[in-house]
Amino acid sequence: MTVEMDARGIRIDGEPRVLLCASLFYFRLPPEQWRARLEQVHRSGYTCVDVYLPWNFHELSPGRWSFEGRRDVAAFLDLAFELGLHVIARPGPYICSEWDGGALPAWLGLDPALRVRQNEPRFLAQVTDWFDQVLPILAARQYGAGGAVIMVQLENELDFFDCEDRPAYLTALRQQALKHGLGVPLIACSGQGDLFGATGDVEGVVPACNFYPDDDSPFIEEEVRRYARLLADRGLPLLITETNRRHRTLRRLLASGASLIAPYLQSSGWNFGYTPSSGNWGRPGNFMSHGYDFGGYVSSTGVERPEFAQAQTLAWVLEALGPRLASAKLGEPVKVTTDFPTSSSHSVLDLEGGGRLVAVPNLGAEDGQAIVAGIPVAVAADSCPLMVLDLPLGDTTLRLASADLMDTKQQGLLFCSSVPVTVVIGSTTEEIPVGSSRIVEGVVVTVEPPPETDVPEVSEVSEVSDAVTVRRRTSAAPSTPAGTHELPPTLESLGVYRGRGTYTTATDLTGELLLVGAADIVDLSIGGRVHTLAAFGATERIDVRGLTGQIQATVEIWGHANFDDTRLPSLRLGALRGLGSLWNVLETRDISALWTVHGQWAGEPAPLRSLTGWSSTRVGTPITYTRQLHTETPAALHLEGVREPVSVTVDDGRPLTVHSEDPWVILPAGTQQISVTVPHNPSGGGLRAELLILGPIVDWTCAVQDDELLTAFALRRESGPEIELPLTLAPGEEAWLDVELPTLENGVLVRPEGTQVRITGWAGGECLGRVWLGDRPAFSGGDPDVLWIPPGWSGLTLLVRGVDGPARPELRAVRIENT
Repeated sequence: MTVEMDARGIRIDGEPRVLLCASLFYFRLPPEQWRARLEQVHRSGYTCVDVYLPWNFHELSPGRWSFEGRRDVAAFLDLAFELGLHVIARPGPYICSEWDGGALPAWLGLDPALRVRQNEPRFLAQVTDWFDQVLPILAARQYGAGGAVIMVQLENELDFFDCEDRPAYLTALRQQALKHGLGVPLIACSGQGDLFGATGDVEGVVPACNFYPDDDSPFIEEEVRRYARLLADRGLPLLITETNRRHRTLRRLLASGASLIAPYLQSSGWNFGYTPSSGNWGRPGNFMSHGYDFGGYVSSTGVERPEFAQAQTLAWVLEALGPRLASAKLGEPVKVTTDFPTSSSHSVLDLEGGGRLVAVPNLGAEDGQAIVAGIPVAVAADSCPLMVLDLPLGDTTLRLASADLMDTKQQGLLFCSSVPVTVVIGSTTEEIPVGSSRIVEGVVVTVEPPPETDVPEVSEVSEVSDAVTVRRRTSAAPSTPAGTHELPPTLESLGVYRGRGTYTTATDLTGELLLVGAADIVDLSIGGRVHTLAAFGATERIDVRGLTGQIQATVEIWGHANFDDTRLPSLRLGALRGLGSLWNVLETRDISALWTVHGQWAGEPAPLRSLTGWSSTRVGTPITYTRQLHTETPAALHLEGVREPVSVTVDDGRPLTVHSEDPWVILPAGTQQISVTVPHNPSGGGLRAELLILGPIVDWTCAVQDDELLTAFALRRESGPEIELPLTLAPGEEAWLDVELPTLENGVLVRPEGTQVRITGWAGGECLGRVWLGDRPAFSGGDPDVLWIPPGWSGLTLLVRGVDGPARPELRAVRIENT
């Protein structure tokens, strides 16, 4: 039993195969639903699932491993095998997947010498511990050893990351895989088309591609064919390990030479507990929601969407053409003209044994007409029929069929279309209406309409205040004392990798504070006034004029960054969480004047100008402005007006890049000189510079609540007083609520309603997730306003916390929706 690859495609036990693969993640579903979801994938016609294995889901704390219950990945893989599905396993060590830290354990960041995703001994030692746990599970379940795993992915989209020695790093990972007896192909995916960046061109590591195009782009085929040819030159097939979910696009990829098509997240799920990441896509960054759904063919609650029927249709086409399509190669163009928007260059495959296949996408919203190889045909709106040409049929030839070929019976052909189908067999051309049959040159030709997916009606919604009982606990969750520290420590250094902590101190206030590097969510109480911040570590100025008294900060980890975004401190991969540092601003100086100019034709003595005040005809040429300073205490440089990245050098240190998202540089005591290098831009508006003299706020008392402590408290039932909603809170005030749900066989969506509250929910022994209502940061993923209780999970406990904002914190209602 073997899995082999070459330029013609994938062969499993010698049989050529085109694989349709759906992402399905065991860690985002309760085990009770694994079988049903896998059966759903099988019923869609997909023959494979890809699954990440998150390192930090299994290593709960350093050296503490779990592969039981929801973490029993072996049971999940065995189920896939039982149901006849192949598996592409993706154990990382880094997975991205909008998951906490990209699955890299948070404590790795505590060692300043450890560099993640590098050929670095400390990191590789940690990876070895992970691989020693997980790779034997995969090796025992690989194809040929009685299991479903046909490929194993090493790393994930490494071409997005600044890895210093890609060949050595990928070699180290490959050696680990071989050491544990993995004999199936090892792959590594490129996130932006850099094959070397993803694999280091390491022998024995097959490059794969992730494509996320605009579904309406006419240029998809040209891009994909380029990679198909590049890989064929290496004797390899085109493996598309991630792409969009829309089957109109997947058909275009198939016709462009893909042997593996794995749309990302066809079967959606949930980010339970404290597992979502922060810092997803641009702006920079946002929070990932409890729901994990990008519109795949199965929703997070298991509902099949219209694309599910599209999946079945495409699967039937693959089955009908079988090895002829699986062994096809890119062919010469076929002349296609259309009266609708379509591809800039249609892809053609030469089928094994004769015949061709051409994809003709209609990218418009109306049915239209195409002329394919000189023959007019109808093409439905928003479709991409896979038209066969010159296909041998025993004693005759199918010259053209303008629709999907679903089955080749002994005496007939079955097509699927929503518009009439043009069929040319031998010398006879016939247009066949949908839902009818014709005999063409002795061949029975039948056209059936596309299958449809039954979309259930939205269930009735009832308010919890009418249907259930809500009780407010009289006690609060305990905290674990975490000592007194001169400066605020990171939560990870206090043993909290998921959860939250409090920082308390007393100090005299000067009128303004500077908060540097706080992450993720900070409720900062100063003299009783609460400021809620969620700025990914960006420096924040806080007006405290007229305030006195204790400073207390509650800092919650939403999730560690899953990308490596240098623009903000907490968006760096491996960045730690906590309060950061808090400073009294002792003095503010305007230092926009008296900068010496270096660059272009400026000579000696250096001209003296205001910052960005040098005039030149050489637009875009970098100019360096230098200013002498003599700071006896720590200080902060603030550059107001930054639009494009600016380089700042402190004394003789390494240049720092300052962005518009965080235009600050903290200067150590004793700084003598700063230099700012900026491209000359007379239209840029200029920069203004401030120097803030700082005094550190010290002597912090800390306490922590990790996710396990909070979960244990949430599951301890109390008989508190019954209350009626709405519940009004002050910013920073918390309420623990026990909610008695009606008896429901199916899972339910809990949809809180209110403003300026953060809500964490627990049920069935697990933390479900979190919701933030009212004025809040950007969210991505699925519906950010719901919590899901899986079928069979009992009870519901909510932790509701008031948040500073434009309205008074209030939980008005909790609605229950059947799923």
